Amino acid sequence: MENQSSPVQTKPETIAIIGLGYVGLPLAIQFANAGLTVIGVDVDPRKIATLDKGESYIGHIETARIKELYSRGTFSATTDFTSLACCDAVILCVPTPLNQHREPDLSYVLETGASIAPYLKKGTVICLESTTYPGTTEIDLRKVIEDSSGKTAGVDFHLAYSPEREDPSNPDSKVERIPKLVGGLTPKCRDKAVAIYSHAIHTIVPVDSCKVAEAAKLLENIFRSVNIALVNELKVIYDAMGIDIWEVIEAAKTKPFGFMPFYPGPGLGGHCIPIDPFYLTWKAREFDQHTRFIELAGEINTAMPQYVVEICTRALNEDAKAVKNSNILILGLAYKPNVDDDRESPTYVLIEKLENLGANVSFNDPHIPQIPQTREHPHLAGRSSTEISDSFDLILIATNHKEYHDYDFSGFTCPVVDTRNCVLNKPAKYYKA
Repeated sequence: MENQSSPVQTKPETIAIIGLGYVGLPLAIQFANAGLTVIGVDVDPRKIATLDKGESYIGHIETARIKELYSRGTFSATTDFTSLACCDAVILCVPTPLNQHREPDLSYVLETGASIAPYLKKGTVICLESTTYPGTTEIDLRKVIEDSSGKTAGVDFHLAYSPEREDPSNPDSKVERIPKLVGGLTPKCRDKAVAIYSHAIHTIVPVDSCKVAEAAKLLENIFRSVNIALVNELKVIYDAMGIDIWEVIEAAKTKPFGFMPFYPGPGLGGHCIPIDPFYLTWKAREFDQHTRFIELAGEINTAMPQYVVEICTRALNEDAKAVKNSNILILGLAYKPNVDDDRESPTYVLIEKLENLGANVSFNDPHIPQIPQTREHPHLAGRSSTEISDSFDLILIATNHKEYHDYDFSGFTCPVVDTRNCVLNKPAKYYKA
């Protein structure tokens, strides 16, 4: 494995980014800022319309950046795949969710592969960034593109994989500064992809194959999933012993070696950690291997919303109230603090569990004024964020937004259940969960 930190200086390329979500749009902006011509493609016409007005639909991306790129002519957006005919590289940043049976859903990847195939010119670099199981790029994506185009990977076009690495809300996480893993179907495929990314990314890390890059991305997220499961399990155990897990973590992290702090929560959220480990679990069965450690971590993390509901029930009981017909306000719809990203948020599960017990549940989120349409929870779409007040029977903090750190709950008479240890000004009836 070689680390290449000096950008390759060649003439600007025309790049297409397929999928303009939380991964694709920042990447498109970075390539455009580097002086390349970027065509963003998305099947959602609402995104294209918003971008064409010079506006951003992602909270941490400033509208001014979109306007500037449009005015310079380095970035444009469309739903039309025919625009790919002029592109030297096509980068796929499309969803890879799980289906209802927690099996990989590659439909977005494969349908996109079939859609781009007719417009590939000789020597086009195709790179997948979506997280998936090892073998997706060189087997599944390759087959659909070859079948749909009549062209041969490694001969007529170059096929590669480079996993996305995004950390929204982290000011130190800039697209251009995050080392980029790149693996190719052939060494030439890899080198061509490295040359493309080197226009915009400071450090490129070539690896031996697409499979290595795919497996590395899974390892990154499995590492987090397993360690979060560990502290989630310890939270429940230590709570039974009357020990504060947060104080334990603060004490343990004073050790300057051999320890990395992870923090408990109400469940896993985001597009990576709740989903990606199960891609490997599914693929491992093909090789008669069983991912017991990964599956156990998934079970623990999936059980956390129920634990939180039990703490809420206890808090209401101690306040002489039942869950049924109680009015509960959940603070935080986003899956992590200070962003507008609600993908796989455990708040959705909390809402449904509490409502199934007969509660009336509202939510507050300063970054998400209204619940959007989601694949998993479509019946919740359209609900609006509610103001924080002491008129509720219980307040449940699910996301540690800065606004909740700073909020003064000290005079509240209703119970406040805090899953993130984020309340500084605590009320009399304060519970950690």
